Amino acid sequence: MEQTEPRSSARRVWRWFITNILRILLAIIVPLITFIVLWQGFIFLRDSEAPKVLVAGVAIVWGVGGVAALFFVTNWLVEQLPDVWVRHLQPYIFVGPAIVIIFWYLALPAIRTFIISLYNRDSSQFVGLQNYVAVFTERFMMEAFRNTMLWILIGATFSVVFGLLIAVLADRSRFEKLAKSLIFMPMAISMVGASVIWKFIYAVRDPSDPQIGLLNAIVVALGGEPKAWIQLVQPWNNLFLIIILIWLQTGFAMVIFSAAIKGIPAELLEAARVDGANEVQIFFKIMIPYIMGTIITVTTTIVIFAMKIFDIVIVMTGGQFGTEVIATQFYRQYFTNRDFGLGSAIAIVLLVAVIPVMIYNLRQIRNEEAF
Repeated sequence: MEQTEPRSSARRVWRWFITNILRILLAIIVPLITFIVLWQGFIFLRDSEAPKVLVAGVAIVWGVGGVAALFFVTNWLVEQLPDVWVRHLQPYIFVGPAIVIIFWYLALPAIRTFIISLYNRDSSQFVGLQNYVAVFTERFMMEAFRNTMLWILIGATFSVVFGLLIAVLADRSRFEKLAKSLIFMPMAISMVGASVIWKFIYAVRDPSDPQIGLLNAIVVALGGEPKAWIQLVQPWNNLFLIIILIWLQTGFAMVIFSAAIKGIPAELLEAARVDGANEVQIFFKIMIPYIMGTIITVTTTIVIFAMKIFDIVIVMTGGQFGTEVIATQFYRQYFTNRDFGLGSAIAIVLLVAVIPVMIYNLRQIRNEEAF
């Protein structure tokens, strides 16, 4: 009897061990098989000679349905594991795909780009930090850094200021919805579309030409001569390009600020008015401090956007006439000049410059109830 009990206990332990090993293997193998099947399905669709519209429709159904199937199968298998394993593994069922995608499409390319930046223009010889020295010493890069700082300081500042002022003024207007809709409307336009619109506004032709740009048409109507606003007027042409960013981002800032202002308790504002505070004092001493978290968040968001600006410059001037920024220099060096080392170094410098602002932005959102 004493020998039977240890044997049955050992069998239970062995059975528990085998069962959990099989569960773990199933939790790994079945999702892996599902992923491989999805992958092969996309390869088959890519090589198919069926009509492109049909292939696109099937790919959408296959992708969405396949991801859903992968999630449900993986989640069900993990739930078959012991409770300790479920608590540790189940959260990764939700965040795992996002982590994999971020690693594959962001972290891994960044690592590869950094490695390429340590080699010469055709990646045939290791040159160490030579490309980074060039980034901070070449004259064309100094111009790009200067212009990027103009975009950040002027573009981000005026976008935030105008957005805040319009949000405050519109909040008191009977036509609040109409005004906000009109100001927010440019956000519905792509960067390229907005650039094309403003290219017509800045266009310069003979005064007798009916296709003259709007700005020059006004100048001619006032008795002046048409000017090449974005080609020849240095360094003001950068400011004419920055106006496009302000036009686009003011609506974004206005909407966020308007939501934050509406969150200010009405009793607080009424108490300030009863105490004799005028509207200017209320704005600077109550509204601004109350929504400071929102102001910082919106400012850092637009700063990041301005640091990566590319579309407006490439459409309006192609980076010519002293309007190059960091992103356009990366494009020019990597894709036009085929200098992979220098182009990659510029991309890494831009990435490193953006990361601290992003981290600060995330900390602000985490530490304060900004919205």
